[in-house]
Amino acid sequence: MPRRAGSADLPLHGGRVPRWLGERMTRLGAVTVEAIVHHYGRDELLRRLAHPFWFQSFGAVMGMDWHSSGITTSVIGALKRGLAPRAAELGIHVCGGRGRHSRATPAELVAVGERTGLDGAALAQASRLTAKVDSAAVQDGFDLYLHGFIVTDDGRWVVVQQGMNGARRQARRYHWLSEGLTSFVDAPHSAIEGPDQGEIVNLADRRAAASRRAQLDLLASIGPDGIVRELAARAAPAGVPAAETQPLLPHLVMPAHHEVRAADVVTRRLHGTLAAAADRGPRDFPELLLTPGVGARTVQALAMVAEVVHGAPCRFSDPARFSFAHGGKDRHPFPVPLRVYDETLRVLKSAV
Repeated sequence: MPRRAGSADLPLHGGRVPRWLGERMTRLGAVTVEAIVHHYGRDELLRRLAHPFWFQSFGAVMGMDWHSSGITTSVIGALKRGLAPRAAELGIHVCGGRGRHSRATPAELVAVGERTGLDGAALAQASRLTAKVDSAAVQDGFDLYLHGFIVTDDGRWVVVQQGMNGARRQARRYHWLSEGLTSFVDAPHSAIEGPDQGEIVNLADRRAAASRRAQLDLLASIGPDGIVRELAARAAPAGVPAAETQPLLPHLVMPAHHEVRAADVVTRRLHGTLAAAADRGPRDFPELLLTPGVGARTVQALAMVAEVVHGAPCRFSDPARFSFAHGGKDRHPFPVPLRVYDETLRVLKSAV
């Protein structure tokens, strides 16, 4: 099972890669990967893609702006296009992408399994779980919008996914590597880059094991009603016994206001999600994360109640702690010189 191999914080850049550059990035990415695989093997390629510094440098060499969030989208897209015709030869399969392409990743992995004999269902579950950990278990303020999953014929894989914080105009990239690792939720980073945001809800921290266990216990013991009641008690003004407003026995209490407020809908939706999770009876925290509907809000609610009832903390430190070869599409540090770029392609292709 995997661990998160690293993360990177990047300024959020808009715009599209021009066609003339995208086509060259596709070719350069493909021949570079081919060279690495032939000289060092597929496992070494995955290790390099799992390192945020190497990945950033790779995108910069391909012509993206050295500090841009767009490197992630462009590299994953270029590799997916460039390696697709060589997937059988190299034994490397690139799935996922940005937006709707990210949501197609599980189906693409199942298809890879059918072609190669790999367990496509297990790969699809790994895809879903890595996304759930970085969107719900680690609540750092970045919403995932890109998910890339690269798997080899040996069944080893790397995940590169990215989240966006629109208010801060930043993106954060997360790297996972399957090699030699044992847990989706109890594995600290080996390489981290980015400004420290202080303490956040971080249930992938080793110290959060007690909170993860307590959340499962809460679902089985006090159930959705008790969890929602504890949350209401925390939110109620001083001196108001919120725990008595909705007892476990059927007793309808309607609010005085006429309009339907967001808090009313959120509480009802949260209760429904908690009930679905309790019905499934998850055996461990990864199973809880994979419950349909369980996301950051549900996990945060469970973590808060676990801290009150069991004294299990959930807030820990934020785990997040070369663009000169071919220029950049935005003309920084200099415009992309097409003659030099095309010569690089020719030399690399002849070398391979």
